[in-house]
Amino acid sequence: MAHLQLDLLLTETGYKPTKDQRFKVFLTNSLEESHPDTGTLFANWLSTEANEANRIIRDTPVMCVIGNPPYAVSSSNKSIDSEGKKTWIGKLIDDYKKDLNERKINLDDDYIKFIRYGQHFIDKNGSGILAYISNNSFIDGITHRQMRKHLLESFDKIYILDLHGSAKKNEAAVDGSKDENVFDIQQGVSINIFIRSDLNKKGRLTEVNHFDFYGRRLDKYHTLSENTLNSINWNKIDIKEPNFFFVPKDFSGDKIYNVSFSLSDIFLENGSGVKNERDDICKQFTRSEMVNVINDFRNLSEGEIKSKYHVKDTRDWKVLNAKKDVLQNNNDNFYVLNLYRPFDERYTYYTGTTRGFIGTPGSKRMYHLINKNNIGLLTCRQQSTFDFQHVFVTKHISDICSLSSQTKETGYVLPLYVYPNTPLYKATARIPNLDVSIVELIGDSVSLTFTNEKETTPNTFAPIDILDYIYAVLHSPAYREKYKEFFKIDFPRVPYPKDATTFWQLVKLGGEIRQIHLLESPVVEQYITQYPIDGDNTVRKVKYQDGKVYINEIQYFANVPELAWNFYIGGYQPAQKWLKDRKDRKLEFDDILHYQKIIVALAETERLMREIDKVGVE
Repeated sequence: MAHLQLDLLLTETGYKPTKDQRFKVFLTNSLEESHPDTGTLFANWLSTEANEANRIIRDTPVMCVIGNPPYAVSSSNKSIDSEGKKTWIGKLIDDYKKDLNERKINLDDDYIKFIRYGQHFIDKNGSGILAYISNNSFIDGITHRQMRKHLLESFDKIYILDLHGSAKKNEAAVDGSKDENVFDIQQGVSINIFIRSDLNKKGRLTEVNHFDFYGRRLDKYHTLSENTLNSINWNKIDIKEPNFFFVPKDFSGDKIYNVSFSLSDIFLENGSGVKNERDDICKQFTRSEMVNVINDFRNLSEGEIKSKYHVKDTRDWKVLNAKKDVLQNNNDNFYVLNLYRPFDERYTYYTGTTRGFIGTPGSKRMYHLINKNNIGLLTCRQQSTFDFQHVFVTKHISDICSLSSQTKETGYVLPLYVYPNTPLYKATARIPNLDVSIVELIGDSVSLTFTNEKETTPNTFAPIDILDYIYAVLHSPAYREKYKEFFKIDFPRVPYPKDATTFWQLVKLGGEIRQIHLLESPVVEQYITQYPIDGDNTVRKVKYQDGKVYINEIQYFANVPELAWNFYIGGYQPAQKWLKDRKDRKLEFDDILHYQKIIVALAETERLMREIDKVGVE
């Protein structure tokens, strides 16, 4: 039909095709080398079509590759074939993964494969243009750094017109107005033009041009239709190793920041939090609800469990494995609290078995927090949605999404102490989970002696003091703003204290925030809100209006400060998130008190953060 319509259109222009001449338009999967002929008529036609396309690609110089690649993360164009061998595109994409040294490398999205595909043919030809509108995550993603480096080696000029529009990042225009996507998708996009005009590109510097374009969809359409490549006021990017970002970054404070210590270096044992795979099953609001779930898994059949809980098997979580786990591990001590979200602890059944009742338990780290006298510092390795506000504490095991639900913002747990569990631990008591060389440098900078436990001995400091000092630094608004670009790249770094006086001032403030976040401080019981109206206490529709937080049509918490209502910890606003997660649940008396403690904690955190800036971090 398409060929017939094109025939008619060209005939109207006076074009007369020669006999048996076809249009040079071929149906093929560009990421496959060939299409197998399975013997059917349709398969034979597909194979012939693909082979003809491959002949064109193989024998004809490709000077221009344009398109809008698919955005599928779960690519149907696999890097590994059914026999376990690298596919053609899988081999090409390896160039983007080289020397990354990352635990997880997510570079198998279709749009990345199509960029590599286009780059391959421009390299092969020696010159040409690659022009795509695509997912924009590659322009500043950490694991995309080798991809950017590879593109810099291939092209003379790169133009990135960043159209933004990410629903996940909650982006807004510079003036605060709404930023919309040009497509009906959540992921932000960019128009990317890669030009290679020099046949001998090797060793030549690449010019990278960038332009931010925020605003409403129709405004973006209009501006794009009215402009050309030459009429846009491009910003030239100063490309720097090792990340080769294609967006502007302010790294002016790098010399000072880089001599600070990283959280991943000082806390020797660290890693991601618990990944349940099935939150609705593995997390319950009360212990009795969790007991009921475990009893079902012990007593019901596989089919009955799937039917009752509307659940299916996946690679990392299967009903039979979960059932086997709880049958083999029957102990009341496995009912433990898990920090699910800030100020939101829920019950789970934690055996430590990988791909059991919990999919990925992270038992190596969580062992040091289960029924132990310990504290875990929580943070993220990088930020993709907000500037840095990703730090919290817990006395329990912690969820992988405790600070953010964004894929790139994995929640890491850094225990303050480690407990003997294997022959690797020679001590019989807990020992600090801290790097000795860094601790010594901290001690030297403040002229204090380190002790494994907190003592009253003069001129000593302990692990809890180091944690509180770190906690204060990472709650400094000035420090967060100054180094926000660094926080987006890797684990936060903290400066060595400049003197003992400043150190103890920050330790005091950090300790106050820590105790408030653990809801251990008596301050959180000095309520600043009221709950004045009787009712059924059921959360139906949460709304903030005139200092009141409504949970339903008539009941509300009064005198809630707006700053507490809007306050962020990580990617969440706890005053909102805690209630919304309890939709259709009845708040018990303890729940009502707990929520009022959260409001005090958020208001006090904001106040103490300002006090930290008065002391000064650097």
